[in-house]
Amino acid sequence: MSNSFRPNITHVIFDMDGLLIDTERLYTIVYEEICSEYDKKYTWEIKERCMGRKAGDGAKIMIDTLQLPLTVEELLAKAREKQNKLFPQSQLMPGAEKLVKHLHQHRIPIAVATGSASKLYEVKTTKHKELFSLFHHIVCCGDDPDVKNGKPHPDAYVVALQRFESPIPNPEQVLVFEDAITGVMSGKAAGMYVIIVPDQRMDAAKTKDAHKRLNSLEEFVPENWGLPAYSS
Repeated sequence: MSNSFRPNITHVIFDMDGLLIDTERLYTIVYEEICSEYDKKYTWEIKERCMGRKAGDGAKIMIDTLQLPLTVEELLAKAREKQNKLFPQSQLMPGAEKLVKHLHQHRIPIAVATGSASKLYEVKTTKHKELFSLFHHIVCCGDDPDVKNGKPHPDAYVVALQRFESPIPNPEQVLVFEDAITGVMSGKAAGMYVIIVPDQRMDAAKTKDAHKRLNSLEEFVPENWGLPAYSS
């Protein structure tokens, strides 16, 4: 994107895991433990392929890649037991609270489009109900009937767009925040601008299709996107 071009963003949609809350770190703990039970190693390369997808899609990738002697349902059941213990302790990612509250204060419509199912979303946000109440709506792609295909398909962000109050913005007026390549592909396929805030282990070359790469939400400069600036 040219340095002289500034989009006129009116609406913002966030991914959740690894972007707003640190659950990607917790997912790693969960799946490392499960894979070790079968003398398999849950590597970054496998994790990267699973990130952003619906749980069942990610589980199938893991099973097929590692040849785990489990069905998708069995793997997800094992994971769910561990997640229910770990996820309520999730912490906010750097810059997340400041940005969400800033946008809400300035009446910028904001939403979440997460690959999680609704029950797991509730577990993950146990400690952060107040902050997540500021979003206009939450799309839980894992069990939302309107999301036919998970990321990298555009469904998640198309559905999130359509649930804003009328008048519905044009896609090019929407800014998406993501941490996964599948999410970048999803947001761009929906016609939106996408900023990626990736895990530091991610190869920079893989993030080139995003409109901007940040190391942290703390680096975001709202006025560069037509949004109200932070007060000094």
